Amino acid sequence: MLMHMRTTINLPEGLGEEAKRYAAQRGCTFTALVVEGLQLVVHGSAERGPRRELPSYGSGHLLVDLTDKEAVGEALDADGVR
Repeated sequence: MLMHMRTTINLPEGLGEEAKRYAAQRGCTFTALVVEGLQLVVHGSAERGPRRELPSYGSGHLLVDLTDKEAVGEALDADGVR
């Protein structure tokens, strides 16, 4: 037996209309959007799907430890332009 809960939520001004427009652009209902968002929060990142590969440019270095001055300098000099 499928059960649903009907509830009322209070949203910040404008967020409800913005969410309805977003749902319409995605071709889903406001309710479906709220359910998806709550599932992401409640179930965490495991429900978010596969990770996408981040793009890399130049030498392929994308992430730099900003506390490591030498690594930052190397990243900045990687393309040879200053």
